[in-house]
Amino acid sequence: MSHAYPAPAKLNLFLHVVGRRDDGYHLLQSAFRLIDRADTVHLALRDDGRVVREGDLPGVAEDDDLTVRAARLLQTHAPEGAGVTIRLEKILPLGGGLGGGSSDAATVLLALNRLWQVDLPRESLQALALQLGADVPVFVFGQTAFAEGVGEVLSPLNVAPAWYVVLMPPVQVPTAAIFAAPELTRDTPTLRMARFSAGMGRNDLQPVVVSRYPEVARYLEWLAQFGAAQMTGSGACVFASFESEEAAWGVLRQLPETMQGFVAQGLDRHPLFDCCA
Repeated sequence: MSHAYPAPAKLNLFLHVVGRRDDGYHLLQSAFRLIDRADTVHLALRDDGRVVREGDLPGVAEDDDLTVRAARLLQTHAPEGAGVTIRLEKILPLGGGLGGGSSDAATVLLALNRLWQVDLPRESLQALALQLGADVPVFVFGQTAFAEGVGEVLSPLNVAPAWYVVLMPPVQVPTAAIFAAPELTRDTPTLRMARFSAGMGRNDLQPVVVSRYPEVARYLEWLAQFGAAQMTGSGACVFASFESEEAAWGVLRQLPETMQGFVAQGLDRHPLFDCCA
């Protein structure tokens, strides 16, 4: 029997690079907002101790797949013989800055924590999530968050209800290359969480991506006609916020046929927040 679980996307309402550690990791400040656009993770339990991915994910080997790695990581805490077959329904683009792969991995941790009856507390799951990548813990945290450190120091954040127009330029942006760019700003002054409000701050990675990917620049320019548009994460997706669903759809209906995008509602909490950790 297969169980289906949502893996929602995220937007970075701002993303500041405030420093760099001795080990090369960048110190960040950001506000993460989950949205109701989601991949679907299908999990079928096994009793042979194997973790198996069903189907292919272009460009991602099974052993490198974050969902497989997440299951194997949690497996060290699970009863003997616990296994799973994982199948992904992907609608979130790879290399889009929406956190799709990280969210898929977090959903595996959250769901298997219950299905395997591991019952680790949320804080322990977040620690495991950090071993998979800096964006994974926020999906386990499961609510709108102010993030610091490398993205793993998380505090709940209240943000007004909003609808978002999200556009998807047809490019994949390699996160590591953008963070390694010599022209990247790495000394933005830190913000205090108490002073943050939606529309405050910027994405420090955006100028680097825009200079290297003309398609991202083109999508940003189009969306900026209708409001404050910016990139999420390390790109390539760009977004703007609106106070109503009607206003967001009014913009999306004007999108040229040569461009891709969608409307999504902001989520205050992950759909699995209450049931799986």
